[in-house]
Amino acid sequence: MRKKRPQKDHIRSRGGNPPHTSPSLKGMLIVAVSSRALFDFEEENRAFKQPDDRPYMKLQLSRLDVAAKPGIAFQLVKKLLQFNTAGVRLVEVVILSRNDPVSGLRVFRSAEAAKLPLERGVFTRGRTPYRYLRALKANLFLSAHEADVRDALEFGFPAARVYPESAQVAERHQEEIRIAFDGDAVLFADEAERVYQRDGLPAFLDHERKHAHRPLPPGPFKPLLEALHRLQTAGASIPMRIRTALVTARSAPAHERAIRTLMDWKINIDEAMFLGGLDKGAFLQEFEPDFFFDDQTRHCVSAAAAGPTGHVISGISNEPSP
Repeated sequence: MRKKRPQKDHIRSRGGNPPHTSPSLKGMLIVAVSSRALFDFEEENRAFKQPDDRPYMKLQLSRLDVAAKPGIAFQLVKKLLQFNTAGVRLVEVVILSRNDPVSGLRVFRSAEAAKLPLERGVFTRGRTPYRYLRALKANLFLSAHEADVRDALEFGFPAARVYPESAQVAERHQEEIRIAFDGDAVLFADEAERVYQRDGLPAFLDHERKHAHRPLPPGPFKPLLEALHRLQTAGASIPMRIRTALVTARSAPAHERAIRTLMDWKINIDEAMFLGGLDKGAFLQEFEPDFFFDDQTRHCVSAAAAGPTGHVISGISNEPSP
């Protein structure tokens, strides 16, 4: 009786190679970044006229061999990619852009010229790209387009509008990424902020004192903080470190609930600044963040003088006026 061939021989007979295994991004920190966030395309963007994008495409194509200058998110991306070593890949950065595919050629060429090992990109030619965040399982989306950031946040993903006016600082702390967060409406939900804006400071302090032992609900950036915490504990062999800071207008006694919430999440913050309404910019000048995230524009304007800043368009402070 003729014996059946083993299954592996049958596979070889059809093509010669074993079945291909799809790459996986599972467990990695996934950052989606728009073209204008990564590179300085402000001049090119001024050539864009709705609904005709052809002049913009023509300009980008004419500059195909001209490497774009770094944008607001460039240094952050460059540092994050240094978490990847020959044997371990912990971070993936994906271009997620309203640009057209032709303009995308310049994006990848600029990345290559800057020695940024970027492999993946999604270009939607004017359509909002936020829907691809779910397929990517992104932990962060940085964009210069306000509507895209709002859409991403409503979709449940950490997202911020980069401030093009942010100070372009020289590379600093080459072996450490420093990321600072506001608290309410960023790391935490805006439950307490709503009390403050509705009833004033005394009512806010009383509310937070009474609920000091009840963790705050998570805000839109908790998933990013969790992903950064995983990187912090990835092991001593990783050549890059992460330092985080909470920079909030809260003051005692409202500080306790914020700290207890982080303890409940089992996440350590390296620095905490409870400023009681003081200007955040001066303190961020000292911390020197690679990126700072806040929900209020006045704090973003102040912070932008200290370095790259992202506006988290969420919470009561960003709702339309009644």
